[in-house]
Amino acid sequence: MRRLCCKPHDGQGTGAANDDPMQHMITERQILENCACHKARAAARAVTRTYDEALRPVGLRATQLAVLVAVTMNDAISINALAEFMGMDRTTLTRNLRPLEKEGLVARGSEGWRRSRALAITNKGRSRLRQALPLWSRAQQALKKRLGDRNWKVVRNGLDHLIRAA
Repeated sequence: MRRLCCKPHDGQGTGAANDDPMQHMITERQILENCACHKARAAARAVTRTYDEALRPVGLRATQLAVLVAVTMNDAISINALAEFMGMDRTTLTRNLRPLEKEGLVARGSEGWRRSRALAITNKGRSRLRQALPLWSRAQQALKKRLGDRNWKVVRNGLDHLIRAA
């Protein structure tokens, strides 16, 4: 197993006992086992697969459901404001909006202040959301059951804390 240097070492040395360059070496396995980014992304993919499977009967993905809910919560909202509200960059949000617009689930209004265009959920979007919510609820309850009440609270609080800390 190779060791990777995780702290710059200029090779000059300070003469101190803790100047050993090997003390700052880490293996690839240690990176994957300890990297918060890798763990968070792996967890996100696993959870997303669960919700995507649950929502498949109504033709939505978990990310699309979240966008529909956020648009519904905010009435008419600009793409920039929605991206900020959801903690997404505008490009990712736009990519998630395309299929929703194509299916007529959300609509963009005419250009307004600073060339921004407001998004709104359509009647078809509200109908799809009503169909999706029981499926989402079942997926949510199933995941909560698999985790157990105590772990459910720990995971939710931990994720909230991680989002704030990052």
